[in-house]
Amino acid sequence: MKLYTKSGDDGTTGLLFGGRASKAGPRTDAYGAIDTAISAMGMARALSSDERAKDILLRCQHDMFTAATEVAVDPAHYDLLIENFSPVTEGMVERLEGWIDDLTDEVDLPPRFIVPGASAASGAIDLARTLTRDAERRIVALAELEPPQNENVLHYVNRLSDLLFILARYEDRDLPFEITTGEMRREGD
Repeated sequence: MKLYTKSGDDGTTGLLFGGRASKAGPRTDAYGAIDTAISAMGMARALSSDERAKDILLRCQHDMFTAATEVAVDPAHYDLLIENFSPVTEGMVERLEGWIDDLTDEVDLPPRFIVPGASAASGAIDLARTLTRDAERRIVALAELEPPQNENVLHYVNRLSDLLFILARYEDRDLPFEITTGEMRREGD
């Protein structure tokens, strides 16, 4: 089997379980943005030395593949998705909330804005967070055109960006606020 099919040379892409869509269309844009966030979480995972953070990121990457699958199916074929794959569930959203609560209890947040990049891993997690927010906006744009088949997809992505925020702070939990807020670098201004 060849990696290239040439079927997308006309600017369209195949949807899961059939149909084609523009590569610039809102559905493709949404699941493409999810894919970008998944890759950014992979970079963050590769840069982290904290096993807990790495485990959380890997689980979230797998969950986001589930979200991308839901977005990548034409609503007319959603029943086939349910027959063949597990959808994003409320339990998945609740798992994120549990991690957010646990990590929040373990991290002291500075009293001012955090400047991303205090460490390579936290900077990558913050990048994944902003790309997750971008994916969320694109999912919302798609939902404004057609009713979502599963509202848990949007709930999950919304909660994930919150988790990534606190996970980046957890990654830098042992650094002084002067570093996480960038105050040390501003003193020379």
